[in-house]
Amino acid sequence: MGAGAMGSGIASVAAQAGFAVKLYDRVPGAARAGLIGLASDLARQVKKGRLTADEARKIQEGLQAVESLEEFADCSLVLEAIAEKLEAKVDLFCALDDIVSADAILATNTSSLSIDAIAAPTRWPGRVVGMHFFNPPVAMRLVEVVSGAMAEPIVADRVFELAAAWGKSPVRCSSTPGFIVNRVARPFYGEALKLLEARACAPEVIDTVVKQGGGFRMGPVELMDFIGHDVNFAVTRSVFEAFFQDPRYRPSLVQKALVDAGRLGRKSGVGFYTYLDGQPTTVVPEQAWPAPGIVRLGRDATSGLATRFRNSELEVIEADGSDGLRIGGVLILETDGRTALQREIETGEAVVVVDLVMDERTAAARSAATSPGVSRMQRDAIGAAFAALGQTIHYIDDVPGLVLGRTLAMIANEAADALQQGVASASDIDSAMVKGANYPFGPLAWSESLGPSRLVSILDALSLDSPDGRYRASPLLRRAALTGASLAPV
Repeated sequence: MGAGAMGSGIASVAAQAGFAVKLYDRVPGAARAGLIGLASDLARQVKKGRLTADEARKIQEGLQAVESLEEFADCSLVLEAIAEKLEAKVDLFCALDDIVSADAILATNTSSLSIDAIAAPTRWPGRVVGMHFFNPPVAMRLVEVVSGAMAEPIVADRVFELAAAWGKSPVRCSSTPGFIVNRVARPFYGEALKLLEARACAPEVIDTVVKQGGGFRMGPVELMDFIGHDVNFAVTRSVFEAFFQDPRYRPSLVQKALVDAGRLGRKSGVGFYTYLDGQPTTVVPEQAWPAPGIVRLGRDATSGLATRFRNSELEVIEADGSDGLRIGGVLILETDGRTALQREIETGEAVVVVDLVMDERTAAARSAATSPGVSRMQRDAIGAAFAALGQTIHYIDDVPGLVLGRTLAMIANEAADALQQGVASASDIDSAMVKGANYPFGPLAWSESLGPSRLVSILDALSLDSPDGRYRASPLLRRAALTGASLAPV
């Protein structure tokens, strides 16, 4: 049901798996137009050698455009990909009650609406299930199989098996706002918007640090521009309202201003970035550093950063009686949420706080903040020392958690809450975020590698800075920090 980009794409996925598919759209001629578009796509795949001409022909033979709902009478599964409006989906499924057999499954591709709200008005709500594909459905591997409170387990089992037979990677989850991906991914955008609200740094710095320090394929700012701010803002508002205006999901006035101004991102030619021929015209300025300062390292220092410096070609002086790292006489500390100013007051030394990175061996950038006691010459000497490791330092305003630290902490926190609330299993949460959001690995896995205690410390520091409840730590994550328990999938 629905011959737009999503509906046609899902039809193509099913047909390529060898299933007979009927495609319908309430707009006359739209289904046939959808099949013409699919034929063109198949021809391109043949030209690129991804399909043989015979395979393409068989796929096309399995696709049929139909002009009325009654044509679905013999279907064992009807999947809707129509407008994201509750009334429209309910009306459709209630109409299908009188057409399809009692054991046919009704699946919805909704990304944010309650499965129970869609199912309840139908004659057999137990057969209604969520089958949420990601765009473009032909390329994206993930399918969220979403069960409402009234769903019959066998229905979810059949849809899970069907998605796997279509070559997808299905995960199971319950019908809660945002399901897995759209819920757990909110902080990826939200923390970038918070940094921009605070004028802590430029958009391109956020994207560079998240990609080159975190290993993400796209930064949050460029991803919002790519998705479209109207779409991203609407999803955020939907999740915010569905969670009864929980401050954790509050939309950003910065993004609202873009939407109001029609600055929607790539599709309008301007968002946070300005685009020329589809490419952003803004670039990150190159950093020029003087000679690096002398690195002094405690013999007992065992962090990944200390090991990087110890194994570098820099002049490193190791000293007894200290486990700290100092460059040019300045104490270097990885963020635990406290600001550089706080750390200078606590230690009595000039301090530079540096951001977390996902993998010290491969990270090429990180953000940092200086305390008032750090001179420009010392700041540059520290930048030069990190550059010798292959890491570009981007100095930003002295905000709690910097760029990547706060982002990783908030995403892991959301994943931990979803796990505690039974939204999905640990393995399904991490799998969904890797396959549906292209994360380098799952947030519950990185909570293990970065340490729950450090993540909770960052959240607590953010809570002190913004005491509205947005940064409250998940009870499950805090418990893991206190006990040393692992949240990562087994």
